[in-house]
Amino acid sequence: MVASVMDQLCACPHCDALHRRPPLRRGEKALCVRCGSTLARRHRLAPDQVLALVVAAVMVFAIANAFPIVDLRIQGLHGGTTLFGAVAALWSDGRQPMAVLVCATTQAFPLLDLASMLALLLAVSRRRRPGWFGPLLRAVQELRPWGMVEVFMLGVVVSLVKLSGMAHILPGMALWAFALLTVLMAAILSFHPHQLWDEPDHD
Repeated sequence: MVASVMDQLCACPHCDALHRRPPLRRGEKALCVRCGSTLARRHRLAPDQVLALVVAAVMVFAIANAFPIVDLRIQGLHGGTTLFGAVAALWSDGRQPMAVLVCATTQAFPLLDLASMLALLLAVSRRRRPGWFGPLLRAVQELRPWGMVEVFMLGVVVSLVKLSGMAHILPGMALWAFALLTVLMAAILSFHPHQLWDEPDHD
């Protein structure tokens, strides 16, 4: 009985005022009557729609890592490299910390984020909350600040602009894939993972 009553209440994250948990429709949010902070919100997209975005992002992520980022042509010579090739080049040039940082922020953390969201969304689609659901939710929130695909994309664009005066540059398939991945990740990151915990079994 006590647990049932507590499930119907939520505390403001800023002033700790207790409120009865309101039923929300898609795109709605509840505000604290004391300080105006956001108590709860429901994303405009349903979990199944976010799941489709995550699956698409995983596919685009694979394409972005399988093909060259750019094709550089200088005085008849040309060459291209994948992101893993760029990381390997940094490592071989003695820039191991930079290589590890690039690999972590553009590969490891985004992939872990996508894999975790995929697992969470599949659990919600099956109307289940396994024992690992809560810990994985917290882990995703800790991982997200370290995923920097958009920063990498911005850095690539700036580098290409600077190199355009010295070489003929052809954007590779991976560059377009990273651009699409940036858009997909922005849409996925707008969906806060903790909303999955409050997602009702039926709308």
